[in-house]
Amino acid sequence: MLTHGQVWRAIDQLAEQHGLSTSGLARRSGLDPTTFNRSKRITTDGRLRWPSTESIAKALSATGTSAELFFAMMVPADERHGGAHGFAEESQPLTGPIHAIPQIGFAQAGSGGFFDDAGFPVGTGWDEIAFPEVEDQHAYALEIAGDSMQPVYRNGDIVVVSPGTPVRRGDRVVVKTREGEVLAKELVRKTTRHVELRSLNPAHEDRQIPLDQLEWMARIIWASQ
Repeated sequence: MLTHGQVWRAIDQLAEQHGLSTSGLARRSGLDPTTFNRSKRITTDGRLRWPSTESIAKALSATGTSAELFFAMMVPADERHGGAHGFAEESQPLTGPIHAIPQIGFAQAGSGGFFDDAGFPVGTGWDEIAFPEVEDQHAYALEIAGDSMQPVYRNGDIVVVSPGTPVRRGDRVVVKTREGEVLAKELVRKTTRHVELRSLNPAHEDRQIPLDQLEWMARIIWASQ
């Protein structure tokens, strides 16, 4: 359940990431400059006052911020891991200036023309989402499809993938085989001959893929859930 403090924290962070005061964010959103001020968060008789959904929607539109990212801002960075409040942050905190990263559907990732041989995003068929700047300039987003990755990732979840980040045992990864199969798994180990992958869904079997059949493997650094 969302709290009053979490919602206002996200508004404060949204303003900060765009170099604005809360009054500046309100003005950019076409709202009364006092809409997001601290004096507006509690009534004169001490009751909590919530921002309206309309004012939040205008702020997201004005800053080009997705609803998924806004909800992620409600959770402090030190509490995000493990999805305690509905969002799982795989390794990197959601801070820094917002910019656009490419996004495609999980099924599209299996087709040709979207990645180079190293697993970096290429081509023109990508959409874009707003996301805090990360160290890997080649980071991109995939939208999960289907239920094969439940309960960790569900249909419609967004995962952000970093092909330039080193992959370690225990990391959640996206793997593409030379046959065009795209999988989200947990890396158990990598040898000179194959990679062993643990399924995120107990109903699906673990996989062992020979290295000569592996096109690329990249680490998942963040997921909206």
